[in-house]
Amino acid sequence: MSGLDIQSLLPMEILAGGMLLVMLGVALKRRHIFTFLSTLLVLTASFISIIFIRPVAPHAIGELFLIDRFGLYYQALFLFASFMAALFSFLSLRRFYPEKRKEEYYLLLLLATLGSCMVVISTHFISFFVSLEILNISLYTLISYYRNRTKAIEAGLKYLILAAMSSAFLLFGMAMIFAVTGTLSFHMLVSVSPVLSPASLMMFAAGIGMMITGIGFKLGLVPFHMWTPDVYEGASSPISAFIATVSKGAVVSILLRFFMMADLYHFKKIMLVFTIIAISSMLIGNLLAIRQNNIKRILAFSSIAHFGYLLVAIISGKEMGAQAATFYLTAYSITILGAFGLITIISKSDEETHDIQEYQGLFWRKPILASLLTIFLLSLAGIPLTAGFMGKYFLLTAGVGKGNWLLAFVLVISSVIGLYYYTRIIAVMMKQDEHAGSTERSSLIPSIQGILLLTVLVALVIWIGIYPSWLISMVNSLW
Repeated sequence: MSGLDIQSLLPMEILAGGMLLVMLGVALKRRHIFTFLSTLLVLTASFISIIFIRPVAPHAIGELFLIDRFGLYYQALFLFASFMAALFSFLSLRRFYPEKRKEEYYLLLLLATLGSCMVVISTHFISFFVSLEILNISLYTLISYYRNRTKAIEAGLKYLILAAMSSAFLLFGMAMIFAVTGTLSFHMLVSVSPVLSPASLMMFAAGIGMMITGIGFKLGLVPFHMWTPDVYEGASSPISAFIATVSKGAVVSILLRFFMMADLYHFKKIMLVFTIIAISSMLIGNLLAIRQNNIKRILAFSSIAHFGYLLVAIISGKEMGAQAATFYLTAYSITILGAFGLITIISKSDEETHDIQEYQGLFWRKPILASLLTIFLLSLAGIPLTAGFMGKYFLLTAGVGKGNWLLAFVLVISSVIGLYYYTRIIAVMMKQDEHAGSTERSSLIPSIQGILLLTVLVALVIWIGIYPSWLISMVNSLW
């Protein structure tokens, strides 16, 4: 490995080396605040290192990795999301996990972040699968870390089963593709697939179909969504946010890279399958969310719809689709981090405040938190002057620009359906709670740190919604 190879992998090296140093620190002396601050330091150093390796991009390391602007942008996004998840996790662990070992939590969080950063730069099936397993193995434990909670172990076990099924489908699909093409490299598939015989081409398409199934489980898309809401509900809110942003974002990034490098857009049947999955996810995700009274399950079902929206951009092709998907994923990540972070801060018990009726009268009891949650919900619904609106606008533009009128129509209809359950939560918060008694001013004091974090996320949501040109320019420069 050359010096340039080592330099281009600097963010992952800092994560891996920092994780070992944090582990050594835990072995010498257990102290929650020290491990937490060390974790933030490692994530910050890895984020800053991206600035220094940007001039060397693009740089390929054999057929395994490609460090380019696309990969560096997504790595920066994942590191930012992990940083915010670590901050919210500190507040959650300190309040709801007292006098128990908390340090391993941050080691697992760093390991999961390392896996996601490796996934996005992978250009080979082997590097992709190994990186994805590093991410998944960490999440099994993180989901069930609050083991005294009623549904934590159940959620971890269900995620383990889903991840195992996903890995099985992915491996079988990779094996079928390798059997007919003789390569596991993404970019080699472009030159091999056009010269395949009809029988081999059918097997190649079947292999891609198996991989679509595996990716469908990872993203929680219909009809592979089965236990996704149970995982969101059982995991702590910071980890639910991590899954919705870093874990699923890593899969979206590799899906974009795979489609562009392997040029799968000319396979009409594959695009038809993705179209059906996108339509089903948008409609069923929103319709099932309407029936929920648990706010974490509402956000879980809405995530199914949101990643269905993302598929509209991916299906739309290289020209606008990749840019629209990246912009939307950025806006969604910031918004969902804030929504789950607010659940963490507002919770009063170990089981978290997740029933929608517990938010009744929140505007009168905690107006600051209620106002912040309202902005996040409006962004998820795609209301103007928020990041979510701009994201959906670009998705719709990409779909219409490619002539995918059916997808664009379903996106609009499903967004209108989603508006109902988001505004329902807002209406519940505004409803006067006759049994609330005092305004609970004192309960705001422990949440000052959390309110500051949420304010930063709200500022980003509004900034992107009002002035998106800086993010658009950044996203357009990735290709």
